[in-house]
Amino acid sequence: MEDILNKVNEAVNYIQAIDNSTPEVGIILGTGLGGLVNHIDIEHSIDYANIPHFPTSTVETHSGKLILGTLSGKKVIVMQGRFHYYEGYSMKEVTFPVRVMKFLGIQNLFISNAAGGMNKSFQKSDLMVIEDHINLCYENPLTGRNINEFGDRFPDMFEPYSKSFIELAHKVAKDNEIDLKEGVYVSVPGPNLETRAEYRFLSMIGADAVGMSTVPEVIVAVQMGLPVLAVSVITDLCYEGALHKVNIQDIIQAAAKAEPNLIQLFREILSQI
Repeated sequence: MEDILNKVNEAVNYIQAIDNSTPEVGIILGTGLGGLVNHIDIEHSIDYANIPHFPTSTVETHSGKLILGTLSGKKVIVMQGRFHYYEGYSMKEVTFPVRVMKFLGIQNLFISNAAGGMNKSFQKSDLMVIEDHINLCYENPLTGRNINEFGDRFPDMFEPYSKSFIELAHKVAKDNEIDLKEGVYVSVPGPNLETRAEYRFLSMIGADAVGMSTVPEVIVAVQMGLPVLAVSVITDLCYEGALHKVNIQDIIQAAAKAEPNLIQLFREILSQI
């Protein structure tokens, strides 16, 4: 099997042949949240399918493009669509783009996702900055032979989300009259949503929101020394009294309603770092 380090370098070389500038911030956009790219001064847009060893997005709400450009005065590289374990990819494949972005030079990683809200103070289309997480996925992206160029064999997860970014997010939210919640995100494999009993269980173990992404990417980011800001859009309510059947269109609509606030939050934070 070809070494993953070689694969990362080949993807990096391909992207640098198109754009040899150094991005400062990597951004991963989740379900229904691709509109941020409309605010980027785009220099290059690359289909995932053209990048060596890059997975391709199989989810209809993820467009599958790598965007390079400028946002709020910062050079950014943006994943318009991410990869999930439930699509059949390994966790190493899911997190491959994070390693590529780090090798391209990013110094910070911003992540968004759609999530189900289990905290009874949450409402649909709320934003929640993630302050900690619980990993319930079957596979860890760091399993296997460690590659020293990627970081420590046993990365410490005491503070996976940057406290300074969280504080800045709250300041920006307050200044822009955005109601920003804070909480713990639990990552599950998916793709099915949870049963009523599972929602109760996840709430009991300390989770405020549940989703099918983000944590694997954060684990790899922490290993590679990248400060992380992650924000969930609460697209459905999963606590007793508010829980009901949902479909993907409901989730997309809730994400679309929240998107302007998320875009404003990310743009203002970027301008201040």
